[in-house]
Amino acid sequence: MNKPPANTPTASIPVDHYENFPVASWLCPPRLRPAIAAIYHFARTADDLADEGDASVAQRLDALAQYRADLLAIAGEQAHSSQWPQVFEPLREVLRTFKLPVPLLADLLDAFAQDVRYTAAQRRYRDDAELLDYCTRSANPVGRLLLHLYGIHDALSLAQSDQICSALQLINFWQDVSTDVPRGRWYPSQQAMAAHGVQDADLQPGSHSDSATRLISAYAQSARALIQAGAPLARRIPGRAGWELRLVVQGGLRILDKIEALNFATWRKRPKLTAWDMPVMLWRALWMR
Repeated sequence: MNKPPANTPTASIPVDHYENFPVASWLCPPRLRPAIAAIYHFARTADDLADEGDASVAQRLDALAQYRADLLAIAGEQAHSSQWPQVFEPLREVLRTFKLPVPLLADLLDAFAQDVRYTAAQRRYRDDAELLDYCTRSANPVGRLLLHLYGIHDALSLAQSDQICSALQLINFWQDVSTDVPRGRWYPSQQAMAAHGVQDADLQPGSHSDSATRLISAYAQSARALIQAGAPLARRIPGRAGWELRLVVQGGLRILDKIEALNFATWRKRPKLTAWDMPVMLWRALWMR
């Protein structure tokens, strides 16, 4: 595997958004940190275009379309628009050095644009299969990009990476119900809500709905099974990268513990990892089987 240039700009970019899981941390192989930081900032900036500020729906979608055009431009060794040089200059070098699969980066943009459209139209996910399809574009590409950097391409590893990433995306949804629902983002599917007898009012902040508790409990159990199915990947990846992934998995499982401790009522309170959770995660990572 090629080593990125020592002066790659992403090496000095801080990761300043709240995240539950490590991003380009000290556990990550040092030679890969600039590449991982470039991927992270590509995704983080696109997410901000889709979600932050007071831009209109049309403006958000236009910005994401230009962002995609810049991605395709640098992939084709063409000039980008210079609107986001802090993203596309480092990413250009990473694409050259590591030959990243550009369609995986484009899939992330598809997911962000879908979020904009669904929220604007107050569209719901019909069933959990449709929700998992969203995860294949919103989360799974990140894991596959990291495996590409690690030089891992076998089918089992890709499948287990997808399981971990989809689970982390779903865990994020069930963690964030109290912030998503007031913003008009509904990730519990219509089918699952109907199966548990959950109405919209049951997921409002003042609710004490047993039906909503059963819904989030079922989703949390499903996410736990999914991440545990993918967890063996962390034991097969050698060195620091494997320990990084162990902590990522344990971070997701720890959030599920906190969701359960709230009796699954995440429409009332958002669980969050703190420094006190790190010793628990480290201990569990050490003894992962």
